[in-house]
Amino acid sequence: MSSRFRVHRFAAIVVLIAAGLWIGTGRFASVGSEEAQAAQPAGSETDGVAEAPATEARPLRAVAVVTPNFADHAREIRISGVTDADKRSVLAARTDGVIRSLPVQQGDSVEANSAVIEIEGPEIVAAVAMAEAALTQRQQEVDVAEKLYKSGNTAELQLIGQRAALAAAQAQLSQAKARADQLAVRAPFAGVLDSVDVELGEWVQTGTPVATLLALDPIVVRAEVSELDVGSVKLGDTAALRLVNGAEMTGTVRRLWREASVATRTYPVEITLPNPDRKIPVGMTTEVRLYTAPVKAVTVPRSIITLSEEGELGLRVIDKDDIARFASVEMIDDTPEGLVLAGIPEGVRIIVSGQDLVSEGEKVQPTDVTAEAKAAMEAGIRQ
Repeated sequence: MSSRFRVHRFAAIVVLIAAGLWIGTGRFASVGSEEAQAAQPAGSETDGVAEAPATEARPLRAVAVVTPNFADHAREIRISGVTDADKRSVLAARTDGVIRSLPVQQGDSVEANSAVIEIEGPEIVAAVAMAEAALTQRQQEVDVAEKLYKSGNTAELQLIGQRAALAAAQAQLSQAKARADQLAVRAPFAGVLDSVDVELGEWVQTGTPVATLLALDPIVVRAEVSELDVGSVKLGDTAALRLVNGAEMTGTVRRLWREASVATRTYPVEITLPNPDRKIPVGMTTEVRLYTAPVKAVTVPRSIITLSEEGELGLRVIDKDDIARFASVEMIDDTPEGLVLAGIPEGVRIIVSGQDLVSEGEKVQPTDVTAEAKAAMEAGIRQ
């Protein structure tokens, strides 16, 4: 038992001596420091003082840009219309009688004040002849009375009576001629007879319709403009028209109603166009194209339109310092070539690629789009 005790004592003495030697070296103070030093990159210490690694500069975001091409643009308003007569009149008999003359038929062209029909009225014609004879007699009586009055052989009162009789005869002749004029139905304006509703020898009464007259030169196109576009149309505007038969013509806005139709909430408009040969008939469907006042605008692809944080429609642009900005725009028109926008500021370039990756105020690295790339992009828009 005493021998085992000596062995344990000997082992404890050896451990104590070894621990004392290790403590004497001083390496116990660097426990963990070697691993930390090993984790640091080479050259990270200068004169025993550790330095933080430098942060690398962030690269600028690359974007593609184009210089806007400003041009005057007139927005097209396309509506549908129908041709109609400039004037329309239903001619009617002005007295009772039998039609003795009918020199026209349906489809004939007539001049203003030309007779369409004539009604028999021998008693009326005779009354005109009698009134003319009475007027001649009264005129002679006045001439004689004036000579006698100048020579002092008649009283002034008698001369006045003769002059009154002359005036009465003139009134009677006017009445007779007015009745005789009612025997003929005349065209109030030049036009085409759309229909003739009576026959030669037919008895007609006062007010009986005898014919319908249309004025076709100029001819009128009647259409309706929406309440959104009525403010852009004014009298005297030029309109391009395409008839259903393919003919293209130019007309002028002659009338624009300012009260909307209750049923459609649209505003009627009248456009006149020349029709000297009267080949354009009434009732033909017509495509009408009106144009608004030109505004300074830019045509851009639809794909580059973006929204601001507030949901406002616009574009991403860069200024002369290559700083990205948001430009609010107004859409003027939608064409096959792209969207026509107004409100783009002068002196900026439009971002056409990468616009959704940049933020307000960010500096970017722009690359101008080449003419070939721009043409290809525009071709893609049209497709």
